[in-house]
Amino acid sequence: MSKSQDETYRPHGHGASVHDAETLPYGLYEDTYRPAYEAEAYFVTEPEPPRPPVGAPPPPVDAVEPEYEPAGGRAARRRRARYTERPDSAVRRLLPQALVVAFLAGGTTAFVANDKAVELSVDGRPRTLHTFADNVSELLAEEGVPVGAHDMVAPAPGTPLAAGDEVAVRYGRPVRLTLDGRQHEVWTTAKTVDGALRELGVRAEGAYLSASRSQSIGRTGLALDVRTERTVTIMADGRSRTIRTNAATVREALQEAGVTLHGQDTTSVPPGGFPRDGQTVTVLRVRGFREVREEQIPFGVHRTADPALFQGTEVVDQPGQPGLRRVTYFLRTVNGVREKPRREESEVVRRPREQVVRVGSKPRPHSVHGADHLDWKSLAACESGGRPNAVDASGTYGGLYQFDARTWQSLGGSGRPQDAPAEEQTYRAKKLYQQRGSTPWPHCGTRLHG
Repeated sequence: MSKSQDETYRPHGHGASVHDAETLPYGLYEDTYRPAYEAEAYFVTEPEPPRPPVGAPPPPVDAVEPEYEPAGGRAARRRRARYTERPDSAVRRLLPQALVVAFLAGGTTAFVANDKAVELSVDGRPRTLHTFADNVSELLAEEGVPVGAHDMVAPAPGTPLAAGDEVAVRYGRPVRLTLDGRQHEVWTTAKTVDGALRELGVRAEGAYLSASRSQSIGRTGLALDVRTERTVTIMADGRSRTIRTNAATVREALQEAGVTLHGQDTTSVPPGGFPRDGQTVTVLRVRGFREVREEQIPFGVHRTADPALFQGTEVVDQPGQPGLRRVTYFLRTVNGVREKPRREESEVVRRPREQVVRVGSKPRPHSVHGADHLDWKSLAACESGGRPNAVDASGTYGGLYQFDARTWQSLGGSGRPQDAPAEEQTYRAKKLYQQRGSTPWPHCGTRLHG
């Protein structure tokens, strides 16, 4: 084989130079095939021996390398050097490359490990995304998803994330709920009225709803009126009726029960009130009418002192007369039972006339000489039964001692004797005894002496 043929099998870049080909004995070929990883990692080029300067004496015969070397000589040594020897210079040259390769390989591994595929659902709209976030809070911040106090996040913010996790965010919606007449301000994450009722635990079967159960609830919220079905008992006209109703007022419940209110009829609870579950409503049948009554107005008494009369004596100069008042009352019966009349108006028909009375202020004498020792109590018991206001059947005689008007006035008395105090009547009787003895009392006079 020619020299050119030898160079064809020993190209540059595979570990041999042209000079090496010239020194190979004819019939010997360098093994030029080498895997790429062996060529880059382990191949080391043997340095060319230095040439002697021009004019220098030839080296000794023993030091001169023979031009031809049998098989297994120089070529074999080169192969062993390529596969077994790793000089320190080569290690130092390959170490930075190996570190770069290791760093890049480690960085790629870390990059791949931190990248997670998760599913994020916001208000029911899911999407799959890749993220480097370590927890749910970082993921929501990374995706620009704000959450408030009434929003629901599952799993909770701050929960660590792993590949394949699912994160759900449902926004809270305000609901101005009027439930059975009572107002509430509540929040729900449901997007429909039906979902909100289930979430709030409101029993909707048979209930009245101000909005359709399928109506959606926007982020701004919704006003919802709910009246659940209730059991109400109606007591009317001696009968009891129990109904299931979602009526808004007691009056509506009565209509559903077939009970009608007439005139002044009412109920035991306000007809416009809200009927509660288990409530009993009694219908009150009211019948009312007015009645006019005439009533007396008491007269007043005007008293004046009279020094001509003994103390304790009163003389009526002008008798009093009661007035007259016309009063209108409203009377009513409830379920047949009459109630206390209610006064509505009053009209004075006749004004009362005042009574004028003179009251004695004259000091009463203590005794009458010659008559104090007599038994006047026995005489009074015989004449009048001991009654100061006694009057005989004819009306002529009156008082304890049965004076007639003429005798009474002659003794200084005024008015009628039966109207005078008992002490004055006894005093006048003593004076009469001084004048005439016991003859004025022909039947009972003997009682004076026991």
